This record gives sequence, C-alpha cells and structure tokens, in this order.
Amino acid sequence: MCGIWALFGYESESLQHCDCSFYNIRHRGPDAWRLQYDNKLKNVSIGFVRLSIVDSVYGMQPMILHAYPHLTLICNGELYNFKRLGEEMQFNYETKCDVEVIIQMFARTGSIEETVRNLDGVFAFALIDTKNRKLYIARDPYGVRPLYRMETDCGILGISSEGKGLIRLGKDIMNGGKWSLKQFPPRSYATYDLLDNGRVKLVETKQYYKVGDRPAFPLYVKTSDLGSDVYANIRTLLTASVRKRLMAERRIGCLLSGGLDSSLIAALLVKLAKEENLPYKIQSFSIGMGSSPDLVAARQVAKHLGTDHHELIFTEDDVADVLDSVLWTLETFDITTVRASIGMYLLSRYIKKETNTTVIMSGEGADELLQGYIYFREAPSIEAAHQESLRLLEDIYLYDGLRADRTTSAHSLELRVPFLDLQFTHYVLNLPIEMRKPVDGIEKHLLRKAFSDTGLIPDNILWRHKEAFSDGVASKKKSLFEVIREITAKRLKSESSLIKENFKHLPPKDNESLYYRKSFDKSYPGQAENLTPYFWMPKWVIADDPSARFLPSYAADTELTD
Repeated sequence: MCGIWALFGYESESLQHCDCSFYNIRHRGPDAWRLQYDNKLKNVSIGFVRLSIVDSVYGMQPMILHAYPHLTLICNGELYNFKRLGEEMQFNYETKCDVEVIIQMFARTGSIEETVRNLDGVFAFALIDTKNRKLYIARDPYGVRPLYRMETDCGILGISSEGKGLIRLGKDIMNGGKWSLKQFPPRSYATYDLLDNGRVKLVETKQYYKVGDRPAFPLYVKTSDLGSDVYANIRTLLTASVRKRLMAERRIGCLLSGGLDSSLIAALLVKLAKEENLPYKIQSFSIGMGSSPDLVAARQVAKHLGTDHHELIFTEDDVADVLDSVLWTLETFDITTVRASIGMYLLSRYIKKETNTTVIMSGEGADELLQGYIYFREAPSIEAAHQESLRLLEDIYLYDGLRADRTTSAHSLELRVPFLDLQFTHYVLNLPIEMRKPVDGIEKHLLRKAFSDTGLIPDNILWRHKEAFSDGVASKKKSLFEVIREITAKRLKSESSLIKENFKHLPPKDNESLYYRKSFDKSYPGQAENLTPYFWMPKWVIADDPSARFLPSYAADTELTD
C-alpha cells in the first residue's frame, strides 16, 4: 500500500499548492516520500509516498529503468504474477519490486490495454511516456486500490490515491474555472496526449474488464487442475487466493470478526503460513463494545486456530472522539459506510500503535460476491439476485471497498482481500446462478457447504447467521448506530429541523445524516454528487434506514455466549 499523486499542466511557480495537497496523503506511505518536478516535461509534478512491502531497497518511485528511460511509473499496487510474467516473457528485471512488470510489459507490447489485462493483482498507476508524449492511467477491476482524478476544462489534470490530495488544488488553482473531483473508474484505463505546454488532452477512457469475465492472464490455478466438484474447486481457489497474497517482506495478520468470511480467511492464512514457514505467528484482531457477539465469536475462532489474538474494547467516548476523523478519512457521507468504518478505524489505529503487523487480510467482498446480505432472502428471482450481486461488485469501490482502504491506510496498513481475487470471482460468478442463492434462510450457503466437514473453523461459526455490523460489534444493550445517533443529535441539537432545500442531492433525513453531510461539504464542497452518487440501501424491502436490524427477516445473535 502506497500513495501516488501527480499534477499535469499547472505552471509550477507557486508550488506551495502542490506541497500542501501532496502532504494530505502522507499517511499512506510513512517509510519514504518523494515530490519531484519532471525536467523532461513542462509543468509536471509527481509525488509518491511509500509503505515498503516488497523490495525495500529498490522499490522507491517514481520508477525509471535504465533500459527504458523514457518511461516513468508511479503505482500503488501488488501484482501477484510478476515473477511468472517475468519468466514467461523473459523480462530482465532491474529490481525485485513487483510493479516493475508494468514498465516491462508496456515496453515489450506497446499496448496499455494488453499491459493491464495481464496484471493479476490490485493497482492504480500512472505511466508517462516522454518519447511519445503520452500519459496512461489505470485501475484494477474492483477498485481495491483507490484512484481519484481532478478533471478541468483547461487541460490541467490531477491524480491522487485519495481525494484529499486534490481538493485544495481544485479550490485554489482553478480560480473559478470548471473542475470536478471523481474516483477514476475501476476496470478502466485512460490515455492522454501530453501537450507542449505541459497540459493534457484526453484521448479515451476505456473499460478493459467486465465483472465475471475470465482473466486474460495465465491463471494461478490451471483449469486442468479443477475437477467437477464445485465445493472442492471453491476450497482450492480461495486457498490459492490467500496463498498468492502472502507476498510480503512485512508481517501479515488478519482482521477477525468471528463471522464466516473473516474466520475462513484467518483459518486459511494460518494454515498457509505454517506450510510456507513464515517466521512468525499470525496475529488476529477483533473489536467490540463489552461482550459483543463479534468479540465472543472471534475469541472462539482464535483459540481454534491458535493465533496471537488481540482484542480492542471500545466505548461510546471512543466513537465520539474519532467520528470527525473518520468522516475526513472516508471522503463520503454514505450512512452505512460511516457506521461500518468506526470499528475498523479504531482497530487499525490499535494495530499500528501496538503491533508490528503491517499487511492485513480481511473478508471484504464475500457478501457482494456470494449474496451474503440479508436482503437477498427477499429477491424476487434468482436472476434479480444475480444482477444485484454484479451491481454490488461493480460499485464496491464506492462503499465497502472505500471503507476498507481508507480506515486501514489512514494508519499506514496494507489491506488484502482474497474474496475479490479475479480467478475466484470469475469461477463463482459463472456457476449456475441458483447455486449462490440463500438456502432455507441461510445466506452464503454455497461457501458454508464448501468448507463443511473440513474442521477449518468451528461448525457454529461456519453456520453463524449474518449479523448487522452495528449489532455485531456493539454491546447487547445498545447498537452502534444508536450510539452514533445520540452523539450527532447532541452536536446538532440547535439544528433539529432539517433544511432540505439546501441539499438537492441526497438530502439528509435525520440529524445523523445531516451531521455527515455538513462535515463532507465542509471538506469537499461541491463534490457530493461526484463522490457519493447514491446511498447504500437494501433492495426489495421497504426501509428508511440501511441497518440490517430493520429488515423483517433479521434477528440479532442470541446463541453466542462468553
């Protein structure tokens, strides 16, 4: 996990704008940073902050190779097939850094589309070709690694791993000109012409991948190694997904909520760490208020797996203390995203301060892929459920993906998400669609069945029903969203009547959503529609609040006891 930043076409006599904006993403890379003004091109500034994970000696960026001095790369990513591509294409690597394969592949093929289609991993990058005066920008298929683009009507272009790295530029240097801040779309690349004055002209933005498609790169698990047993194949592919994500020179740990998804990832990580002889014990991390159901379940899983387990107990005061920091970190006012970010933010801060674990694995993506949200029980048809699953995966970068990245990167941790592996998602999405539907009210039945009778995790955890996040981490006396509502109502008690006419886009409905919106508009004025296009809400049910506890079929966990 790193941070990239660049500004094209801005006359750089007044560079304090660049310095202050670039500083806003320094948390993504505490190990080293560089801000340079390219002398090959007029008015081009490039910044990079590094969290050293692979090749601590030669992995600094911007990367320029001796063999291809006309190519400059900045990339935030992990490319799991760089060694395999190097062997197959006979690349002469100059570093041990995985992202070097981007330069090598582009230099060999001359095609940015062929380059990105051959990358197995997560990435957001900018590649400058000074010889041909081209700029290429690209992002991984699910948007696991973030990328923002500041677009203008005058040829100035800004890119950054987070919106906070660009928002001041838009306000300060455009002087009333038209500009907008948006996330660069996943599954896409853009080509720009670099003009003589350093400004840019967009040639095209093109999608190179469709959710569910077969990846173009050689598969990590050969198709010939898969049989007719779907459950066995799911076990094989998810295990392979975790295995390839062991690529790191820093300590790897895992988030452990005690739910199905995180427990399976933790179990596979522990198993593979032993097979690969990693020189440390896997640390697992859980968070909750008092004797929350998640804490109890995670404790049981950690004991079963033998992890070095850490628990963080948080209070209502902790929520109040970090709420504003979370809102600044997230760059969204989506209600579900904010609520779900509180615990992950607090736990990430703990991991950074109290341990030496830097790479974190988690279960993000499973609910979108495997129809894990409770409202899927209400789907009118299996085809409707399938299409909703595809939509959730396409937009995960705006919601759960954004939450997972921001809360961990705010504390200089790198998150890895095995459920969003391209080969794994391709296989699951191309099974008969009826296989992914809930069975007898049990969501993710396909995944549970695949790992039943393996002993990998305790049976009661394997079949534990879906818990609303607010209930899972909270005490049994009060749900987390109730705590947040009390905090925001107190802070806005002088504004109890909502002035809806001030908000044309997604007007707030209560004090909680008003508090989020006011905070967002203060930090990112005029960007509400660009950065939060819609509120995440359950489908097929009548609900005024996104919390799962308001769904007719939801019941809080009453089975787990300490």
